[in-house]
Amino acid sequence: MNFSPISRRRMLARCSTGFGSVALAGLMSDMGYAGPTGLPEGAALKQTHHPAKAKHVIFCFMSGGVSQVDSFDPKPRLEKDNGKPMPVKVERTQFNNNGNIMASPFKFAPAGKSGLPISSMFPFLAKQGDELAVIRSMTTPVNEHAQGNFLMHSGVPFMGFPSAGAWTTYGLGSETQDLPGYVVLQSGGAVPPHGGVALFSNGFLPAQHQGSVLKADAADAVRNIKPADPAMIQRQRLDFIRANDQRFLESTAEDGKIEAAIRNYETAYRMQAAVPDLCDISGESKATRSLYGLDSPNAKKAAYARQCLLARRLVERGVRFIELSCLTEGIGAGGAANPWDQHGDLAKGHGAMAEQIDQPIAALVQDLRMRGLLDETIIVWAGEFGRTPFSQGNNGRDHNPFGFSVWLAGGGVKGGTILGATDEFGYHVVEDKCGVYDLWATVLHQLGVDHERLTYRYSGRDVRLTDVHGSVLEKILM
Repeated sequence: MNFSPISRRRMLARCSTGFGSVALAGLMSDMGYAGPTGLPEGAALKQTHHPAKAKHVIFCFMSGGVSQVDSFDPKPRLEKDNGKPMPVKVERTQFNNNGNIMASPFKFAPAGKSGLPISSMFPFLAKQGDELAVIRSMTTPVNEHAQGNFLMHSGVPFMGFPSAGAWTTYGLGSETQDLPGYVVLQSGGAVPPHGGVALFSNGFLPAQHQGSVLKADAADAVRNIKPADPAMIQRQRLDFIRANDQRFLESTAEDGKIEAAIRNYETAYRMQAAVPDLCDISGESKATRSLYGLDSPNAKKAAYARQCLLARRLVERGVRFIELSCLTEGIGAGGAANPWDQHGDLAKGHGAMAEQIDQPIAALVQDLRMRGLLDETIIVWAGEFGRTPFSQGNNGRDHNPFGFSVWLAGGGVKGGTILGATDEFGYHVVEDKCGVYDLWATVLHQLGVDHERLTYRYSGRDVRLTDVHGSVLEKILM
């Protein structure tokens, strides 16, 4: 005789007229009995690998590539030799329309008690300088937007792999049952960077870990979020679908994809009430709105401010990973997908982008601190690469993957610090060279996860966000 294996859930459903299954359902709906994340067995770690310093991640992605020598890495040599040829070898660039050394059009000044140098592009962030840990020695092996975006999000320069947000929710689950664990915010007509929504993919991880896009300023933040039928009828339909799906699941030996689809149905049902409540900011004080710049006459700034405010509200509701999206300013070569990509007219383009994001992000840092949430939230500010210290054409800068700046704040990060250095031109890293794998290894570490132990069996091997690389950047941690 041939016996097919029977799962624990199937056994509980069939034995004792199903009362075991009823008991299990009740326990699983209780956060206290379902492990630290409230998710079913196998969906997340039952406990972190070590004590966590942070619970949430906010990823402020500066798509297009911010110039390090115009933001957080001042280089007096550029001003001294402005207009002169580069005295060192110039690597091949994206367009190879290379000019001479170009001084920054922005001035730098020490910020806060730490004296962290911050460009005049960011007067509001300068007031939060003591919260920022700037990494001046970030590098990437790619020099094109889509590849850079995929690498920064997933550790792999092409689509098909899980993003950092998906890995985070896979490892830790979510603290809320009413919202997705990984949310991507958009507003003001913002579009995904080059690579599209695949940047927020769950890849080969279960489907519930993919990023869910919320339009922060749309009438319906999520399409079809308002039910067409009365709640009772909709609930009956969902229960019918769930019962059929559950029977199908049992017949397929607990297929994870089917189970993920069932869970997504239920999350979507609960989102119908949670999302409108999240996006209703009418209860926020006038002082809070002013702090973020929600009432700014600059429509792009006001739209980004709404994302930042919703990011705080998502943290309050237990969402694990939140990504914010920049809006295009249409200056230089920067298009809708690459708003920081100024191959021409850098002073105007970078200035407009900084005006858009400076006050809202600074307000987010300040607001989280005032509410006691910054210590449990790690903010990541990064683009896909930096820009050249010499001009492209007359007044732009081309892509530079050999050394650029990103920063972290909150979540056990040592604020007011600098890690690494580039050469006197801000061109190549000369000290504490870092990569994307080191960045995400550090973020996971602060979340209580050993990046080498967070793996998923795929295509015959144990895959991880940091591939076979990555070291925790201990120098910027408390």
